[in-house]
Amino acid sequence: MGQSAEFGRFLKAMRSRITPDEAGVTAGTTGRRVPGLRREEIALLAGVSTDYYTRLEQGRNIHPSRSVLESVARALRLDESERAHMIDLLEHCASSQRTPASPQSARPALRQLLDAVGNVPALVLGRRTDILAGNRLAYLLLADFPSMPAHERNLTRWILLDPRARELFTDWESVAAEATGALRVDIGRNPSDPEVNELVGELAVHSEHFRQWWASRRLVTEYAGVLRMRHPVVGELELSFEDLAPRNDPDQTLRVFSAKPGSASADSLAMLGSFGADGSSIEGSRRLDNRTPAESPAVDE
Repeated sequence: MGQSAEFGRFLKAMRSRITPDEAGVTAGTTGRRVPGLRREEIALLAGVSTDYYTRLEQGRNIHPSRSVLESVARALRLDESERAHMIDLLEHCASSQRTPASPQSARPALRQLLDAVGNVPALVLGRRTDILAGNRLAYLLLADFPSMPAHERNLTRWILLDPRARELFTDWESVAAEATGALRVDIGRNPSDPEVNELVGELAVHSEHFRQWWASRRLVTEYAGVLRMRHPVVGELELSFEDLAPRNDPDQTLRVFSAKPGSASADSLAMLGSFGADGSSIEGSRRLDNRTPAESPAVDE
């Protein structure tokens, strides 16, 4: 195992959030020049030398054992997702010698599931939350992703930068912050992916919110919950969403949206699905219906 610069930055960020009182460390009489604990205090709590911990945080090319990592994780009070992210950053360190990841396309089995859940919105997400495929109702609910340039077919990018997304989600800031946290987990698994680094750069340039959330290093590993929307066609919606990932391919996820049976949102979702089905109604439906079958459900290049 080697190390990436991001690994050291992560340790420093986690150290800065712990107060001496929380850690049971005597603060001393001199002023503290850094937020949180000092390096020597974390080293003491982890049972390693200050020099060793300093080299870890500075991204030196050393190879800590799992027992040392567990001790550091306990000293930093990492939860399960943060611990897993730390291991990802260490094991998947950036390297100029690493072969770039190959382009993704949606797995055939996930395409079949898109057809099977045709009465609810569903997307296939790849690395960086790229949109690899989706069904017609997902495009009617969110956006006409197949009509966008290839580099814009990314869910996180759309949520953060498209004004229509800000209008769609009632609690946009919460949705966008969650998406940012999920992207940080992805970069831990793929730190040398040039496309994810380009995406982070673009978001940092164009979104002040993203810059603040990215700096906080919040992680989102289990992406599920409830979304409240104000759809321009069918009005108020409250939908649950869930991510389903194949065990042998964590880089692809099926995201399914659903409404509580018998609810007003279920009726509205059914109404949304009827648009364009008979050749009428909203522009997005007409564009989707005019595609060939191969073009309609997928976004592969």
